[in-house]
Amino acid sequence: MIGSVRGSVLERSPTGEVLVEVGGVGYRVLVPMSAVPSLSPGAGAFLFTHLHVRDDALVLYGFPTRAERDTFEVLVGATGVGPKLALGILSVHSPAALRRALIDDDVDALTLVPGVGKRTAQRLLIEFKARLDVPDFEPVEAAAPPTARAEVRGALAGLGYEPDEIRDVLAQLEADGPVEDLLRDALKLLAVSRV
Repeated sequence: MIGSVRGSVLERSPTGEVLVEVGGVGYRVLVPMSAVPSLSPGAGAFLFTHLHVRDDALVLYGFPTRAERDTFEVLVGATGVGPKLALGILSVHSPAALRRALIDDDVDALTLVPGVGKRTAQRLLIEFKARLDVPDFEPVEAAAPPTARAEVRGALAGLGYEPDEIRDVLAQLEADGPVEDLLRDALKLLAVSRV
């Protein structure tokens, strides 16, 4: 099994595929969309990998961190979750953000993943909690306040914005800050995108 690749990036596609040359051999590797910007052609790359074997293909998935690869492997072991969905989840949520969503029972966070509706998100929430053994990752506080981004996501959903719009605008916001500032910035971005 191929556990990692180190080499130089020859090309990347907007769909999340990079071509990494290792010792004269080019490996096509599918990566989370969040990793694509850091993998520019000509730059060096190191990716932890998972080789997925299908009847008709061998597909190599790559991740900048071991935690992402390990989470991917747990996700693909869940009922009804293939590598495409697992990669989609990790494109939207880091392993830590995914655990936080599971701890908070945040169904809306899972609906930000393309192709995941509310009903599927509820099923995945139950499945992932069991597989990721969530209580052991982080102690659950009795009344942990929701994060600022979670509040902004809830506010935008309450205003009638679609999950795709919310996901896109959250990706453009600062990592953290006061809820009011993040919400104001999000509304500005949404106003520009609807013009």
